[in-house]
Amino acid sequence: MNRLFFILLFFLSFESQASDFEWSPKMQQAYTDIIRLKLTKGQQALTSEITSNGVALYLDDYADMLYLLLTENRRSYEALVKKGEARLERLEQMDQDSPWNRCLRAEIKMHWAFVKIKFGKEVPGAWDVIRAYKLLDENARKFPQFTYNKKALGMLHVLIGATPESYRWVTKLLGLRGNIQLGLQEIHSVTLKEPLFKPEAQLIEFLMQGYVLRLSRSEITEFQRFLSQHEDNLLIQFFGNALLMKEGYGEEALTIANHYPSSKDYLTIPFFEYHKGEILLQKGDYDQAIAAYQQFLKQHPAGNFIKDTFYKQYLCYELDGNTAQAQVCYAKVKSTGETHNEADKTAQKATEKPYKPFTASQRAVMRARFASDGGYYEQALALVRNLTEASFTDPYDQTEFNYRKARIHHRMNDFVSALPLYARAVELGEKQTWHFAPSSCLQMGYIYQLRNDKAKAKAYFEKAMSFKKHESKNSVDGKAKAALNEMGY
Repeated sequence: MNRLFFILLFFLSFESQASDFEWSPKMQQAYTDIIRLKLTKGQQALTSEITSNGVALYLDDYADMLYLLLTENRRSYEALVKKGEARLERLEQMDQDSPWNRCLRAEIKMHWAFVKIKFGKEVPGAWDVIRAYKLLDENARKFPQFTYNKKALGMLHVLIGATPESYRWVTKLLGLRGNIQLGLQEIHSVTLKEPLFKPEAQLIEFLMQGYVLRLSRSEITEFQRFLSQHEDNLLIQFFGNALLMKEGYGEEALTIANHYPSSKDYLTIPFFEYHKGEILLQKGDYDQAIAAYQQFLKQHPAGNFIKDTFYKQYLCYELDGNTAQAQVCYAKVKSTGETHNEADKTAQKATEKPYKPFTASQRAVMRARFASDGGYYEQALALVRNLTEASFTDPYDQTEFNYRKARIHHRMNDFVSALPLYARAVELGEKQTWHFAPSSCLQMGYIYQLRNDKAKAKAYFEKAMSFKKHESKNSVDGKAKAALNEMGY
């Protein structure tokens, strides 16, 4: 009788604990709404379980994180940070024997790491990443068959694996292990085994591939197919818009920026206007670009990308020959905004010197640069076809000319024309602090990697990382390290 009593007590106890983390149909629907950025609807569905279900706490936090990342609402930041801390305290009191406990606590820590870094609080954000990694790593050892844990852990393995060599000692000292290929495999396993979380995991997989490594043409096609399958998912459309822009698919990105889901149920994201401005600048539609940038500033008057937005308006006016308005925006860069991200830091640095109008040759190269970035390659090549190094008197302009022309040929798969131009950019800029020489080495590494010439690819990737000081060092070193990791070095 006593034995039966204890068996019954054991199962009742297990059943009670299991309810601490329940993905009920209501929670599944709330999750689906939240990752579609129907945040209000998703959070309203959580209210009945918010005090008793760890899943509801996690989803409530997920919604707050997405809201802050995509709106950068400074007024809401402090209050929502405190809510995140309270959720973590509540989760720590829940079933410690559930694989969901450490996993969801880690994801919440990652939420706030992303937010803190976005809001310029890099050190607290970094510590949250470290704590998240420790929880996920412990959970993986305790519950090796728990697939969902691999979504966040895989992402961290990729990001840590891409850490520049100069910072590797820090990750080793902290016990953070990175491996890009392992991380991608872990994320992919979630897409295969967890149907509910498949769209989110697929998006993360594409973003890791695109921002840490590179997307091949076939992978871009696969990504576009993925976007077409989730046209009602605003989160996927937003990151799809950003990634297509990065890969030089300006027209496709502009289509998303003009036709994303925008009913009253969805979150309003001001950064779509910023993206429109970027693409229209690339196309050379300066009046429309300025209008988009100004609309962005109306929706987003403070925070990241303010300096960059004024800088881009200055470029629009400058490239259009309106030097009076160009000077106004040039001055605005120095007097407004913050410098927490690379774009704003670059804008601030670019306007440190007194305003000076572009020469005709400088204007042509700048137009070609933006056209190339947007995938308008024929237009870009036409702008620089009749220019030579002798068209410029300043060594900086000569170096940039060679690098920009090389990038255009490279993107058109004309490697024969691109390689000597990259080499000349390295020769001219090797002893400078400009990014053109290390960036040229990185791109030559990619060309030789594509040609399966591992020895030359390795040499150029290592040379790219050897440059000590330049404005793109973290980015170049991270990409070179990721490429070497991909090649097995």
